[in-house]
Amino acid sequence: MICEHEYPLSMVDHHGFRRFCSYLQPLFKVVSRNTIRNDIVAMHSTQKEKMVNFFASFKYRVAVTTDLWTAGYQKRGYMAVTAHYIDDSWNLKSFLIRLAYVPCPHIAEVICEALYECLVEWHLERKISTFTLDNCTSNEKAMTILPDKLDTSSLMLDGQFLHMRCAAHILNLIVKDGMSLLEEGVERVRDSVAFWLATPKRHEKLEKMAKTLNIEYNRRLNLDCKTRWNSTYLMISIALQYIEIFEKLKAREKKFDCCPTKDDWMFAKEMCDRLKLFFDITESFSGTKYVTANLFFPKVVTILLAIRKWGKSENELIQKMPEEMKDKFEKYWKEIHGLMAVATVLDPRYKLHILNALYGPLYGRHHASKEIEKVRGLMFDLVKQYQDKAECEDTWDASTTSIPSGEEDEAMKLLDLYMSNRVVTPSSSSSSHTELELYLEEAPLPRTQDLDIIDWWKVGGVKYPTLQKLARDILPIPIASVASECAFSTSGRILSAHRSRLTPNVAEALMCMQAWSCADLLGGWNSTLF
Repeated sequence: MICEHEYPLSMVDHHGFRRFCSYLQPLFKVVSRNTIRNDIVAMHSTQKEKMVNFFASFKYRVAVTTDLWTAGYQKRGYMAVTAHYIDDSWNLKSFLIRLAYVPCPHIAEVICEALYECLVEWHLERKISTFTLDNCTSNEKAMTILPDKLDTSSLMLDGQFLHMRCAAHILNLIVKDGMSLLEEGVERVRDSVAFWLATPKRHEKLEKMAKTLNIEYNRRLNLDCKTRWNSTYLMISIALQYIEIFEKLKAREKKFDCCPTKDDWMFAKEMCDRLKLFFDITESFSGTKYVTANLFFPKVVTILLAIRKWGKSENELIQKMPEEMKDKFEKYWKEIHGLMAVATVLDPRYKLHILNALYGPLYGRHHASKEIEKVRGLMFDLVKQYQDKAECEDTWDASTTSIPSGEEDEAMKLLDLYMSNRVVTPSSSSSSHTELELYLEEAPLPRTQDLDIIDWWKVGGVKYPTLQKLARDILPIPIASVASECAFSTSGRILSAHRSRLTPNVAEALMCMQAWSCADLLGGWNSTLF
């Protein structure tokens, strides 16, 4: 209970809690704070040993996300390491395995050593698919050092695609570059929001005006953080709902001289409409309860098409945004991460058709054919590697979570157009066809179908045993490090000013026990729980 709900350890010393326990059972003796702390550490150690033993015998690959954070009150650095994999029952699992203390300085060598020690401790050093990290310099360098510590023959194609940059972090960099030109355009909206949030009295006036105009004030105005574009988007999207309130208050409040003009509101609405795409894609990239690897390629193309379309806007400021954003896009996404292209092909609704439909707008028709052949060749190399290291077949059972259906976007429109115009040529069912060729030649599933991709590979993938193993290893790869970053929002509450004396091992025990509880991993600890 203390771990799951973040209650303070000292609650066992609180008079009210002791009295409550006494009313329930007078014979029960409540333990002290020191005892409960030792019990939590011992419980974490016991459960961790069972999980480590599970991974020691685990046959498939695990994707890892990691991030570094410095606890403000402790001035200590912590590394969150999160594991992502498909379990024996074909359920997608994602949970924190370590909140490790990392001594200063937090340079690449120190980060690399801390991460490697975690992998060895959990028997994962020969079972890694990818590492997903944000795009800081120390992480980049650490990913060049780490392969030297690993057995590259155990990695996918000798570790060519070991490093996966956090897609949400890159998207944030791209949008921030574009937003740098729009500060002037949103300044009056920001000033108006700040004016009515400056004092409780002003905010009450705004609420009263909403009641007078019979406008439901269900989303409170929120001032943005200038360094976070998504907070600017939320601020504008909320303010746009209350334009009528602002206009009425402008006539009644003499000091309110920063009300946006009609042109300001039009600009804010156009910008908000465009930023919504990036906001929605960031949210889809950040999911941990469903597969995101197959979303990467079509969403990246959608982003590029949207950036190009902005250049045709009638507003001069918005016309300039693509110039700022394209450079960052090409720096990180000029070439699609190989395994993410493979993950898209492994979606039975897309296969190679989506590459044919989208690589043209991305690279141009001449270069697109080379890129498609590169992905096809990569898939054949992966299949050959898996066949060379064939494993014993498992018995599959149970099911997994479903993928949320997203809104229609430009990438999917291009795919529909390609599928409607392509010429279908009959293929001979030659017995000499490889497993991969048979999969690619089979007609794709309807895209409108609400498909659970993991469940499809569990059941429909039986026809393609090698591809099934490949899909099982690639599909759990997260395209964002959000799972590890979220651990720090919890850490900030656990290592608050009132709990700054918690030692690293106690902090890790509290964090991991909470994460394992949320992931339904606590209990009998037999294989069906993983």
